Amino acid sequence: MTVDAPAPPARWRLSRAAVLVAVFVCAACGLVYELALVALGSYLIGDTVGQASIVLGVMVFAMGVGALAAKPLQPRSAPAFAAIELALALLGGLSVLGLYAAFAWLDLYGPALVATAFVLGLLIGAEIPLLMVLLQRIREQAAGSAVADLFAADYVGALLGGLAFPFLLLPVFGLLKGALVVGAVNAVAGLALVCTVFRRELSRRARVALGAGSVVVFLSLGYAWVTAHDFELTARQQLYRDPVVHSERSRYQEIVLTRSVAETGRAGTDLRLFLNGDLQFSSVDEYRYHEALVHPVLNGPRGEVLVLGAGDGLAVRELLRYPDVRRITVVDLDPAVVALARSEPQLRRLNGGALDDPRVRVVHADAFAWLRTAPDRFDAVVADLPDPDETATAKLYTVEFYALVRAVLAEGGRLVVQSGSPYFAPRSYWSIEASLREAGFATTPYHVDVPSFGDWGFLLAAPGPTAPALALPPDAPALRFLDAATLSAAGSFPADRGRVDVPASTLLQPHVLEYARAEWRGY
Repeated sequence: MTVDAPAPPARWRLSRAAVLVAVFVCAACGLVYELALVALGSYLIGDTVGQASIVLGVMVFAMGVGALAAKPLQPRSAPAFAAIELALALLGGLSVLGLYAAFAWLDLYGPALVATAFVLGLLIGAEIPLLMVLLQRIREQAAGSAVADLFAADYVGALLGGLAFPFLLLPVFGLLKGALVVGAVNAVAGLALVCTVFRRELSRRARVALGAGSVVVFLSLGYAWVTAHDFELTARQQLYRDPVVHSERSRYQEIVLTRSVAETGRAGTDLRLFLNGDLQFSSVDEYRYHEALVHPVLNGPRGEVLVLGAGDGLAVRELLRYPDVRRITVVDLDPAVVALARSEPQLRRLNGGALDDPRVRVVHADAFAWLRTAPDRFDAVVADLPDPDETATAKLYTVEFYALVRAVLAEGGRLVVQSGSPYFAPRSYWSIEASLREAGFATTPYHVDVPSFGDWGFLLAAPGPTAPALALPPDAPALRFLDAATLSAAGSFPADRGRVDVPASTLLQPHVLEYARAEWRGY
């Protein structure tokens, strides 16, 4: 007959639970720090995959180094763990602020990101070995069981951090303040464990040192919290030439409006819209871009028009100049851009209140996903989408995307695509053209001069073997920039900017993303 071992005392159970809770919280905080660095990089640089690869690769490597570096600390694991958590809370909490400052003022974002990710990974890697020692001091158990308990708490904590970051921290606090909140939670979790369960292992000197360190950490995080708004305004203004008059971080992007006295010699102001730092238009010359984008595609059937992107309402303004356009469906991902276009007085004057016209219906959806289930057919499609320099937007310039567009075109329908600069980014431009051809379109390339952008290109396309004619509609309204002669010249490319033989871009091989990043680097 066997006899069951006596149940552990309640104190052991509580102490062991406290260690596992600390593992849980620290794991959640560590993952949030990683996600915050990736998110900041995607906002500032735009290369989500590249930023994630750098951050995760450096941090995982540093975690291994940190685990080895923690070996000499194991005899004094309790004070060492508390000190590491304070350092992690300070660095992790201030990481977004520091990297934003490095980007805005010092132009050292890349090296600063690598250094920050390495030190954070080093500290995170030292946590588990020390927590393992602390767990074994409460009640010695088989190594396999202890590892299983620790890693179970660690992985569940990581799940919590991964879910809390996009669904709680970002919407409620934003990126900068969200990191500060997590830093404070991290510090409290580490101190609470050591100062309760393992307080007897702290010498008087260790208590004084940890107390002083705690004061420094919480004062630093608190000061950063109080000054976060002013810091963000100052840093953001550093990134833009003109005064920032509106800024917000939507669920999808950073939206900034700047305004200054126009530099054209005429009276008035220059209103500029930036999304994630990329210029979308300048009120001084946006009419050149939007006239070239919209009017050629309307030289044919145009009763039903689909606009992909263009949440600022400027392309829709041009479409509404034709009385026989019966309905315009605008598919734009970000409600915040559309709300700004409807409410900001100067922007609303610029777009003529186009988005509130009864002929206009606005749908907030991802264009790729929406096209897959689109119930209607359209006579003309205007693709005024962000440049393909990010993973999220590159899919909107692929063969698969244009095949979806072709499926929603009515008989005789036409498509126009804003395609970047054939001068600054020729491989990107001609890769988009190749993607259209592979999707079954015949194309007519053309380009115009938009001073704010430089030489800017478009692609007019129609299904089938015959390329659409590049001409204005016979009943086109009087335009400020575009006329028949200008449009005819737009179809001519100089010898040093002729067609480039590059492959089409697909979902699995997004060549246009590679080209856009390489060609726009430095501009």
